[in-house]
Amino acid sequence: MIYSKLNYLKVKKKYLNFIKKQEVRGEPFYDKIDQLEKFYLPICRSIYKKTKKIKKNKAVIVGLSGGQGSGKTTIAQILNLILSNYFKLNSTSFSIDDYYKTLEERERMAKIHGRLFLTRGVPGTHDVKMLLKDIKRLRNNDYKTIKIPRFDKSKDDRLPYKYWKKIKSKQQVIIFEGWCVGAKPQSTKRLLKPINELEKKYDSNLRWRKKVNNELKKNYRKVFKNLDALIYLKVPSFNYVLKWRLLQEKKLRFKSKGKKLMNKNQIKNFIMYYERITKNMITDLEKAEIKINLDIKHRLKSIKFN
Repeated sequence: MIYSKLNYLKVKKKYLNFIKKQEVRGEPFYDKIDQLEKFYLPICRSIYKKTKKIKKNKAVIVGLSGGQGSGKTTIAQILNLILSNYFKLNSTSFSIDDYYKTLEERERMAKIHGRLFLTRGVPGTHDVKMLLKDIKRLRNNDYKTIKIPRFDKSKDDRLPYKYWKKIKSKQQVIIFEGWCVGAKPQSTKRLLKPINELEKKYDSNLRWRKKVNNELKKNYRKVFKNLDALIYLKVPSFNYVLKWRLLQEKKLRFKSKGKKLMNKNQIKNFIMYYERITKNMITDLEKAEIKINLDIKHRLKSIKFN
């Protein structure tokens, strides 16, 4: 397939316009054109090749994972932009975050399995049954219209059905992003030692850790088996998750004026729920099909196709 220079220039313009809208005061995007040409275009070219190998009328499911605040949602939108405008593929994306159980469901879960399940985030707090059903329908293009749930993080609850995302046309590429997409369970032995104050203080009996790990081993594994490829954004260390999650909250403040959001101490406590799996993924996903290393300035540093 041959692409004209004019086509590239059009995509480049749309890409730069999108980046400009995403930039937050004091947090500019660096090396924009370099990242387009060295990262985003090669990734999209790899995805395009997969669409040529998959069965006719089936969609390619691409997982996109990385620590909180690593830029998954923005990168998913950039990939969609390039796949749609440069490679002429029908492409859309959605997040595992939108499949969080409702606040009422998590309150019931907390009564049965322990208070830590009231906080959204870890495996077990998503509606995996709905997620698996939707992924299979999207993969097989088995729908006329499908509605993807939406979750309002400022209210910590799922939005009403009328606000869910509608996908009407058949898709060739689905980008499924989320912090724990592709995560693997740990051995029981590795669960024994608490890794932070949250586990030490509120999970001394390992009840929460074991339940989360078992969810990864069984229900989430069924979801991740549907991935045709996995892109992993590797953070320099877990220490940067807090810094970048604070930036993410800053962006939410611009978009959600008047809504209740978390302060720094609340975020520090919040990311403890994610710490064990995030650290485990840094090691376990070294062999992800596409691994992108991020530097300490939040830039795409290097890429490896495994």
